[in-house]
Amino acid sequence: MSSSKYALAERERRFLVSELPRHEPSATRLITDLYLAGTRIRLRLSTGVVDGQPETLRKLTQKLPAPNGVVGHCGTITTMYLDEAEYAALSGLSGHWLSKQRFSSAPMGVDVFDGPLMGLIIAEAEFHDDEAMTAFAPPLWCGLEVTDHPILTGASLARMAAMPHSEAAAALAAVLSSISAYGVYGSATVAALAVGSSDLVD
Repeated sequence: MSSSKYALAERERRFLVSELPRHEPSATRLITDLYLAGTRIRLRLSTGVVDGQPETLRKLTQKLPAPNGVVGHCGTITTMYLDEAEYAALSGLSGHWLSKQRFSSAPMGVDVFDGPLMGLIIAEAEFHDDEAMTAFAPPLWCGLEVTDHPILTGASLARMAAMPHSEAAAALAAVLSSISAYGVYGSATVAALAVGSSDLVD
């Protein structure tokens, strides 16, 4: 784990979801991410409504996996908040874009992807300590856990979304079908599609 005094521990678990839960979210956001080429850095614009109030956030984030190479679980995250001019200056850098809507109701945030990744829904929970992360029982509307799946990270999904629309849709369908048939860890499709998955930014 990074020794930087500015980095915070990040503990998370992620699950596939077939449809949005029926309860009313406390926050809705449109999130647009740019995963900067050749880095583990993400530029984010988030706009939405939180507890009835409008919110706009611009962030530059580095996320590093745990020392054992696991994608999720306890890695580190370092975030800078940007003003409009700073965001505009960085948004012209090379990388891959990814957009999604996030519906938040404690303890889960549910991401609904659009464009060529339409149909993909991933729920995520974050934790303050290892005990809470390990003990967490996901709601019944959550499906298979995909916390450690190398393709279902933000950086890998952004690369997939940059493919021609039909190719991206086919690649996503292959990954989801493989998970359904063989489980998260038994899929040959994962190995075949995990190009550049060392950029483990989600």
